[in-house]
Amino acid sequence: MDNHLIGRHINNRCFSCSGACAAIVTLLVAAAGAEDSPLADKTLVAWVAPANLTQRGGSVLTIDDGKGHFDGIVFGEIARAKWMPGSESHLRTEKEQTAWPVETADATTPVQIAIAYRGSEVTTYRDGKEYSRCTVQAPQTFGPESVIVIGPRHLGGKDFFSGMVDDARIYDCALSAEQIAALKANEPSEPKPWAWWTFDNASCADRAGRFLSGGSAKVDNGHLLLDGKTAVFTAALSTDALGVYASWRLPPSRASKLNLPGDIAVARRFRNHLLADPYRPTYHFVIPEDYAEPFDPNGAVYWRGRYHLFYIYPENQASVYGHISSVDMIHWRQHPTPLYPTADSPDRNIFSGNCFINKKGEATMLFHGDGAGNCIAISTDDNLDRWTKLAANPVIPNPKGQASYTAWDPHGWLEGDTYYSISGGRPGTGKEPVVFRAAELDNWRYAGPFMHHDMPDVVANEDISCADFFTLGGKQVLVCISHNRGTRYYVGEWKNEQFYPEVHERMSWVDNDYFAPESLETPDGRRVMWAWIFDRRSKETKTASGWSGELALPRELTLGDDNQLRIRPVEELKRLRYNEQVLPEVVVSAGHEIVLEKVTGNTIELEVQIDPQDAKQVGVKVCRSSGGEEETPVFYDVAEQTLKIDTTKSSLGEGSKKVEAGPFALKTGELLTLRVFVDRSVVEAFANERQAVLRHIYPSRIDSIAVSVFASGGTAKVRQVKAWQMAPSNPY
Repeated sequence: MDNHLIGRHINNRCFSCSGACAAIVTLLVAAAGAEDSPLADKTLVAWVAPANLTQRGGSVLTIDDGKGHFDGIVFGEIARAKWMPGSESHLRTEKEQTAWPVETADATTPVQIAIAYRGSEVTTYRDGKEYSRCTVQAPQTFGPESVIVIGPRHLGGKDFFSGMVDDARIYDCALSAEQIAALKANEPSEPKPWAWWTFDNASCADRAGRFLSGGSAKVDNGHLLLDGKTAVFTAALSTDALGVYASWRLPPSRASKLNLPGDIAVARRFRNHLLADPYRPTYHFVIPEDYAEPFDPNGAVYWRGRYHLFYIYPENQASVYGHISSVDMIHWRQHPTPLYPTADSPDRNIFSGNCFINKKGEATMLFHGDGAGNCIAISTDDNLDRWTKLAANPVIPNPKGQASYTAWDPHGWLEGDTYYSISGGRPGTGKEPVVFRAAELDNWRYAGPFMHHDMPDVVANEDISCADFFTLGGKQVLVCISHNRGTRYYVGEWKNEQFYPEVHERMSWVDNDYFAPESLETPDGRRVMWAWIFDRRSKETKTASGWSGELALPRELTLGDDNQLRIRPVEELKRLRYNEQVLPEVVVSAGHEIVLEKVTGNTIELEVQIDPQDAKQVGVKVCRSSGGEEETPVFYDVAEQTLKIDTTKSSLGEGSKKVEAGPFALKTGELLTLRVFVDRSVVEAFANERQAVLRHIYPSRIDSIAVSVFASGGTAKVRQVKAWQMAPSNPY
């Protein structure tokens, strides 16, 4: 997905992630509900011994808000052997440091360095005596998402401090010179520190009890030891009510030792937090941790006996590819992060693409490298854990000047001896989706516009992005998105290196919540597709939960005689069923509903067969509270000939309050067969294997677990209801 198109996924501030950045173990914290007020006036204090006086730019104590803003005690950044207040682009320090004393301490005797921030005044002290003073225009405030960093100058910093730290602490006020001079290392003080690390007993614990801590730096003999290369200490705010999670990326060249048992405690705490989350789906794939936007599935491929799927998520302020594999497309195993920006590659973020098998039988990932163009990585690894980017990347560079196309969201395939790839675009705007061809993967040539023509119901501002192009039922199918309308598809012919569409249909209608499709062909010839479901909870709620990013259920696609897709959930989902309930036939009169006493829950599957008779609307209500205060109707609207999910009463709290309606019409005498999947905050419905709709819901009442059948405008006969509880497929 192209971040310039959507303008909401990534803050394009700094994506040139170094190997040092990769070593950081960052413990982020949920923001909503934290007891602490944002930190404005403050004092940073550390007792520190530099290993040498010639090093440049590392930090002995930094607070970073995770958004590019930081304040810290930095050594030798502008002038060698001098302390300074570190901040982004030197906004809160003076660059002229000639008058500042040069440090003379040896590597074994710590000196006290303190920086007090009082409004617009920033004062640095060495061993209780004023070292420097400056006035700043805009003081920085740090909220509850902020992270404490020791070692690099800031999150993602390339310069690391070398030496030892004996004591590090933060006060939530600006201490006076007298108060600072009275402080003693490893001893309590008044006022009490807001955060305090003494590194006693090989521990990284915060003695103030506010932070969870970890990292790759060694703690020995009461000191934090920093090697000036990759060693890092990090900490984040912790509260009993909110989840804390660890997220790290350790490429082989930068592998670092975890801080045990601290990291184990953090992992356990976060796992229990996720298990207690009332909205986290159990059998829809969910990101293991993090707040992921975008969360596009990519690179779906069947490789050496397993299904592999990749997805975009944020790590260290860049978009990278996560990786999962499965033998049944339901139970997934997490792999190490396989593709991410590095200092020696031109891509700043890794955005959407696909995976195909090249002429040599190698797995070939074609992806968009933000800031560069379309790129390729190759893998022959059994597990697809190790990938090698082509030296020729970007193989299709971002065009310069007044080019008639852009290079984003590529999709590639091998046809005979020729490679083809699509690059996304907007038909009719001068920035067309285009085709490139290649005889070899490192040498691509422009072949022309991809679309021969567009369809009448497609408006001018609809782009073709997240393209997935495949053969199905003797026709060529393009599944894609327009960013403003969500997933849609074309059916047509591929000839003369162009696509001739004949049919255009949508898979998302009221908004774009069903997004970023990706498919593969199974060994038995089925076409199976995934998509990302937008999470429209508030940012504060998502951050507090510790996760946001989930995929819709895998859908099997076939092509009907009318050249429209047939859609059904994959057969493998039946493996999750247990505690089957079968209810007998029942007649529902107009304007009534019947609550099914034996069927309750919010992790269930329903299979309901209904004869609509003369009813105008007929279906089921799920996640219904006892008094109907909350409910989510899933039904067939006979008059409008649509399959609908109505979320206007799904929650008394937050969540989108809309009606999703996909075109669907029963044939004369045809029964309605609904398969409805409820997975806590997700409802997906399939009708007669011809249409599918989904929505997010967030019921607030604990009794919102009932199921009913209903009819309006006439009488309907419910021929049969089958219901199952669904076993979880996510580990937590």
